[in-house]
Amino acid sequence: MIKILLIEDDLSLSNSVFDFLDDFADVMQVFDGDEGLYEAESGVYDLILLDLMLPEKDGFQVLKELRAKGITTPVLITTAKESLDDKGHGFELGADDYLTKPFYLEELKMRIQALLKRSGKFNENILTFGDLTVDLSTNTTTVNGEEVELLGKEFDLLIYFLQNQNVILPKTQIFDRIWGFDSDTTISVVEVYVSKIRKKLKGTTFGEQLQTLRSVGYILKNAD
Repeated sequence: MIKILLIEDDLSLSNSVFDFLDDFADVMQVFDGDEGLYEAESGVYDLILLDLMLPEKDGFQVLKELRAKGITTPVLITTAKESLDDKGHGFELGADDYLTKPFYLEELKMRIQALLKRSGKFNENILTFGDLTVDLSTNTTTVNGEEVELLGKEFDLLIYFLQNQNVILPKTQIFDRIWGFDSDTTISVVEVYVSKIRKKLKGTTFGEQLQTLRSVGYILKNAD
């Protein structure tokens, strides 16, 4: 079973997350930064859920020390801090994803699954979505057996959508994830690449299920 380290000082929230993930993962609960860092350093966990506002040692410091020690376990920050500066600092220190409180437990699980897939913890090289098939081992995309050429960021963006189905993805979040904070381009590049993907996958299940949320971003509705 997947092993998750949950570092969260809110007992009620910690227990809610623990209960929700119980049938999916073996969750270890800790309630302060010092103990969280100690557990994380063991290297036995597949993923870490990290709150920022922690006693003893805050989440930023935990993450900083963790990455400084060369531990690459995926980290999903869960926090009430929602400013761009806080998010940027978290990603700069090595966070893999960021979820602002309050959040739906279903979305938390989806993000966990997406991170685990990207880190190879799920042995799934093939992603399918209706008539679309993506082979992660060869970076190839096919529709009904016919290959469709998706290059570079186009392919990365497609994977990001597939691994975050039914999750609202703001343009800023997509930009930060695919292009990164140090990119020389602007956020408008997200719309450009979504348009490219839509043209190449026009008439497919993906093309039909990818919805634009005006002034917000996008959501890929589950093919089922």
